[in-house]
Amino acid sequence: MKISVLFPAAGSGERLGRGPKAFLEVGGKTLLEWALEGFEWADERIVALPPGAGFTRPGVRTVVGGPTRQGSVFNALRVASGTLVLVHDVARPFVVRAAVERLLQAVRGRGAATLVAPVPDTLVENLHHEYGETLPRERYRLVQTPQGFERELLWRAHLAAQAASTEFTDDAQLVISLGHPVALVEGDRRMFKVTYPEDLLLAEGLAQVWEG
Repeated sequence: MKISVLFPAAGSGERLGRGPKAFLEVGGKTLLEWALEGFEWADERIVALPPGAGFTRPGVRTVVGGPTRQGSVFNALRVASGTLVLVHDVARPFVVRAAVERLLQAVRGRGAATLVAPVPDTLVENLHHEYGETLPRERYRLVQTPQGFERELLWRAHLAAQAASTEFTDDAQLVISLGHPVALVEGDRRMFKVTYPEDLLLAEGLAQVWEG
């Protein structure tokens, strides 16, 4: 099966406050470059960029991103030719191939899957800035990317969301809204998301010893 990897990279990086996150550098490379290198083996790589952004790389297609993450994925998906598609956040620069292979195996069997990681800390409700109810962390998982889908399934999910004017924070939610289950697959904590300034320090440290 041909595999297309979609990279919604049109975000403004507001929480970091340093411009579009895709072009932040760690270890001498941008987050986008790290993410693309993690999927060099794929049949097709498509990046949704901010309007006017200049980026070229051999073997990589680019499209203009949308006003939201969902819109950016849709713009990339509409030109994807793979039977299976992976959607990956460029804010997760370190791609563990073994985790991706586990994901692909699940997608081939179930049609839709996402990587997840256990919740390592005590999980508590914020009750008006006071310690509220403790939640059973073993019941919960942190959602990672990539998420994987049969292309036609994800396409139908995006069309349905557009028709209903609904917006979701990830593609698994779109697929679930169609009534299709999404399998959970063991991810890898090294595939963490760069969201806050201190995450860049962690990424810099990991970049020094990363071998892919």
